[in-house]
Amino acid sequence: MLQALKKQVHTIVHKQAMSTKSAHSSIVDYGVVSPTLNVPEGAQVATYGAGCFWGVEHMYRKHFAKRGLIDCKVGYAGGAMTSPTYNQVCTGGTGHAEVVQLSFDPKTVSYYDLTLFFFRMHDPTTLNSQGPDRGSQYRSAIFYHSDAQKTDAERARDVAQEKYFPGARIVTQIVKADSFWDAEKYHQKYLQNNPGGYECPSHYLRGESQL
Repeated sequence: MLQALKKQVHTIVHKQAMSTKSAHSSIVDYGVVSPTLNVPEGAQVATYGAGCFWGVEHMYRKHFAKRGLIDCKVGYAGGAMTSPTYNQVCTGGTGHAEVVQLSFDPKTVSYYDLTLFFFRMHDPTTLNSQGPDRGSQYRSAIFYHSDAQKTDAERARDVAQEKYFPGARIVTQIVKADSFWDAEKYHQKYLQNNPGGYECPSHYLRGESQL
């Protein structure tokens, strides 16, 4: 029922946005890093899939806005087709995951800490689903941008497995980032612009200390 409601909300907002521009006009092809992401000199980039990207973006902005987060975009990664739309990704046929791409200051917050937070803020033990949201687009995935990020991602996974999910196996994909497509403009900062909008119930911080 929640999934159906979420799709209805997406449809309504999508129609409103499309009344002024075409579906592809807000989607930009840039490769691995979004061209709309602010990445100043010395900054690094991280890309995570943890279910509905509305809530993932919201949580990272909430917890890291003053702790090293520079910018954040939601989009699509891990699929085969170019310039996918939200409706196409929702079919599950494109192979993309809904993801959040972050730029951050590594002098203030480490990639490891951002990644451990990723494991804590969703359920990485459910295959192709988060809460009531079902489909490969909601899979748990880390798209690493360097060998060092891959090493840190694997280390964070092992720590999270032992500390936060001892009773179930983490199924998060850890794969090299090879493409990123900005989601449509109305998805960006969705919960900031639409307070009270849909939030996946599996998006909450597990474990000790509220960051």
